[in-house]
Amino acid sequence: MRIGIIAIQGDVSEHIDAVERALCERDIGGEVLEIRHEGIVPRCDAVILPGGESTTLGRLIEREGIAGEIQNAAKNGIPVLGTCAGLILVATRGDEQVHKTHQHLLGLMDVKVNRNAFGRQRESFEINLDLAFLDSPYTAIFIRAPAIMDAGPEVDVLSTINGRIVAARQNNVLALAFHPELTPDLRLHHYFLDMISVT
Repeated sequence: MRIGIIAIQGDVSEHIDAVERALCERDIGGEVLEIRHEGIVPRCDAVILPGGESTTLGRLIEREGIAGEIQNAAKNGIPVLGTCAGLILVATRGDEQVHKTHQHLLGLMDVKVNRNAFGRQRESFEINLDLAFLDSPYTAIFIRAPAIMDAGPEVDVLSTINGRIVAARQNNVLALAFHPELTPDLRLHHYFLDMISVT
């Protein structure tokens, strides 16, 4: 099993560590690949789009030829996880801020996003979140987080905060407004790995 993590911007070491720990807990062989250029995505069984600065990340994956590869992989049923900035990138539509910055969107999930739904960096927070597929609350860390403001009929809403969607799934695409890699709770990573085994 090969899990690819887009590593073109920022530090993705927490993502790598979390995936490796989840694979170890499942006692299955697996490899985590850092994706910095085209040609790696087609070899992956799943792809993770991490947090970061969404405008920059979108521009870089487009420039490096990675964006089209992710779109093709998703079309072919490969699971894709977008966290924080990654949630913005998987969307089909964005708010005024997204349009103003000419944000490149991959269009993998039928949702409209609000890029800074929960404010700036200083308004980051931690909350116990109820998720539809977990039997107990999950401690979620939100850092300058986006949210989904509107979702199409094929999108499963997995969690909300005050009417804002913070976790959603459409077929093989999972979008989270928070950072699952920053908590020791690996249940979300196991959920994502389960998505791989059924494709």
